[in-house]
Amino acid sequence: MTETHETVQTHRRAVVLLSGGLDSSTTLAMAVREGYSCTGLSFRYGQRHTVELERAAQIARHFGADHRVIDINIGSFGGSALTDAAMTVPTDGTEDGVIPSTYVPGRNTVFIAVGLSLAEAIGAERVYLGINAVDYSGYPDCRPEYLAAFQTLADLATRAGLEGRGAVLTAPLVSMTKTDIVKAALELGVPVAWTWSCYQGGEEPCGVCDSCRIRDRALIEAGHPELATRHAQAQTH
Repeated sequence: MTETHETVQTHRRAVVLLSGGLDSSTTLAMAVREGYSCTGLSFRYGQRHTVELERAAQIARHFGADHRVIDINIGSFGGSALTDAAMTVPTDGTEDGVIPSTYVPGRNTVFIAVGLSLAEAIGAERVYLGINAVDYSGYPDCRPEYLAAFQTLADLATRAGLEGRGAVLTAPLVSMTKTDIVKAALELGVPVAWTWSCYQGGEEPCGVCDSCRIRDRALIEAGHPELATRHAQAQTH
């Protein structure tokens, strides 16, 4: 009985949307801990830089996951500071009730749809996402109600869903604070220093964009200022 159970566990599959950032890397670690054989799915979507794709590949290898990169250039549409070189990445923080210019129109909707397609093709039980609705930057596609609506769509729109075996959209970080995510990452053995969350594409994280600010604050609150950007470390001295 034990041998049969172990064999079943080994073949449980999951797709993990993997950007190379702290959140998605922690999500991959959680999926691996749950016993899933994981495929990390990353996108070359016209973003300002591809550093995150290099980091995603490193993280996938670290956790023994397969890794796929899909080209889908939604960035060519413009409309976001993350894809349009004519727009400036904001560095003055987020404003309550205002969706920031770093929001990429339809990004998560496209990514999840592709993830569900891959999951159905390879027989994956789950699609893991690193979305977060607590310390997020005001993006509408990072909310629990968005995820619930997409699950309903997925169950209606796929053969696997109609047959009652559709992939379950799983967002283990959705209600966690960024500080708690940092603590979970370290507990799970995520190489946090490898992850890339910065909106910019320099040799080092900028330390001033919204993503860097949120990440640095969490690292410091979690007691690991040495993992924060140089800019944040300078501010603490």
